[in-house]
Amino acid sequence: MSNSVLLEDVGPGEELPGFDIDDPVLPPEIDANALRSGGYPYDERMKRKEYRKQVEPLQVELVKLQRWVERQSQRIVILFEGRDAAGKGGTITKSTQHLNPRHARAVALAKPDEVERGQWYFQRYVEHLPSTGNMVLFDRSWYNRAGVERVMGFCTDAQAALFLAEAPHFEAGLVRDGIILIKLWLTVGREMQLKRFHSRRHHPLKRWKLTDIDIGGLTKWEAYNIAQEDIFRATHTDAAPWTVVRANDKRRAQLNAMRAVLSRVDYAGKDSSIAKAPDPLIVGSGPKFFGTE
Repeated sequence: MSNSVLLEDVGPGEELPGFDIDDPVLPPEIDANALRSGGYPYDERMKRKEYRKQVEPLQVELVKLQRWVERQSQRIVILFEGRDAAGKGGTITKSTQHLNPRHARAVALAKPDEVERGQWYFQRYVEHLPSTGNMVLFDRSWYNRAGVERVMGFCTDAQAALFLAEAPHFEAGLVRDGIILIKLWLTVGREMQLKRFHSRRHHPLKRWKLTDIDIGGLTKWEAYNIAQEDIFRATHTDAAPWTVVRANDKRRAQLNAMRAVLSRVDYAGKDSSIAKAPDPLIVGSGPKFFGTE
């Protein structure tokens, strides 16, 4: 059976050919338009040499941040959410590469089992929250309820609406209890997402990354757009704001996601020339980044 999808809603007057993820040849139109898709502001990917020059100093700053968290008995939670194939896992891996795994860990939960489905929705996430001196990075989080579960029909509209009403209260409670909560949303243009899905389908070391849910979501781009807008509208709060990272270029995305984290915390020994504000062309909040302009 062919997994063919007609590319629609990619832009006013824009037409692209059908896309079959099982075809080993990626349509050249998709390849040519991938980097600039979704309004990405750069014409070329960051060079590897420049990336390597910048990434290590940022990783050093993350080590400083972790040391401060340990010594000051702080707690940090970082959510990595966003589009499928936006590079969440790779960004987490690069961010934690040199951190002490005893005090910094990534959490990527599988779908809830029968017991978890009968619990308070947030319950299985609460048990993974950090104790003092620790950092936790969620590779997807409780926002599954308002994202993939809603779009793919794994929850009811009423359950999704309840989540959007309750999430700000839940997060405000975490912040009041002293947790530093940072919410990052990584996004990619549609052609870039298709290019990455295609690579996963045909690369033997990447096939595990492409799930049946990913395949099922190929024709639900606009449904994810609507879900994303609802998430930002309901849960971008003073206590727990969203920061969007445009991630068509993975190297720029990784560097600027690190900066987005580092710039949020005043830790000891911070080098402001390195842990500076992220690139405003690809990182920000508000209608321009939330897609609500």
